[in-house]
Amino acid sequence: MAEKDFFKKQGESDAPHNIEQNTASSEEELLGQIGEKDGITDKLRRMCRQNKLAAFSAVVILIILLMAVFAPVIAPYGEAEQDLLNRLQGPSAAHWLGTDELGRDVFSRLLYGARVSLSIGIIPSIISLLIGIFLGLTAGYFGGWYDYVIMRLADVMLSVPSLLMAMVVMYTLGSSITSLFIALIIVDWASVARVVRSQTLSLKESEYVEAARSIGVGHFTIMIRHILPNCIPSLIVLFTLNVPSAILSESSLSFLGIGVQPPAASWGLIVNQAKQFLFTQPWLCLAPCIAIMIVVLAFNFLGDGLRDVLDPYMKDQ
Repeated sequence: MAEKDFFKKQGESDAPHNIEQNTASSEEELLGQIGEKDGITDKLRRMCRQNKLAAFSAVVILIILLMAVFAPVIAPYGEAEQDLLNRLQGPSAAHWLGTDELGRDVFSRLLYGARVSLSIGIIPSIISLLIGIFLGLTAGYFGGWYDYVIMRLADVMLSVPSLLMAMVVMYTLGSSITSLFIALIIVDWASVARVVRSQTLSLKESEYVEAARSIGVGHFTIMIRHILPNCIPSLIVLFTLNVPSAILSESSLSFLGIGVQPPAASWGLIVNQAKQFLFTQPWLCLAPCIAIMIVVLAFNFLGDGLRDVLDPYMKDQ
């Protein structure tokens, strides 16, 4: 009897310790399942492991951005440096991608042109994204006449071909990089606003949003902390589509003579100036076209990889 009482008391003394261990392990397992320990660094690492193409695309974009930033250091010649004695030369050790009709080094102009083309692709896309997020969030959340006015304005913008709208703005404001920025911002905000509004309409009736309202959380806080994060995957996809679309729009406008103007260099302007030599000196057109293609594909692949990582509905697929 004494031995039984001893082991019984020993088991009772060990029971709280075992319960604490089980509780701690259960909490740790639960935290791992709901992803609270999965920070942004872990998500990016998972993307690099699961989607090698997206990781490679990110490296390509980073390399191109660095080449654009350090173009004056990397480029062997100046942006507008001419050598009329060596005009229309083919690729060689002195000129890796040949020279154009004015003897300018094509490789150097591509590096300097990356600055303009990437700026035209990224900066207007970011500004239009911010405008579309603000208008879409507020229109979907508050509704009423404000929602009606914003959406009808977006319908008008989407009903007009984007290139035609950009041409109207460029002809009105004049041909300059600033005018091109404004034209692309006006063209792109409507699609972002419609996507954000549609998701806001479905999310503002959710239980966690209603709970936040019931405890007195402000409208602005609800929109930023509870609704906007659920729109991020769609916004990433839109951004990765808007950047190459803006680059292609710049190329089209430059081809029509109302985009970037000489002596500045952009990939679209280089294509425009080299089109007359397409069959005799094809490398003049191929080099900027391949650069545009690489950037477009890299942004699209990176966007798909980030969407797969950030979208909670796709983690288990």
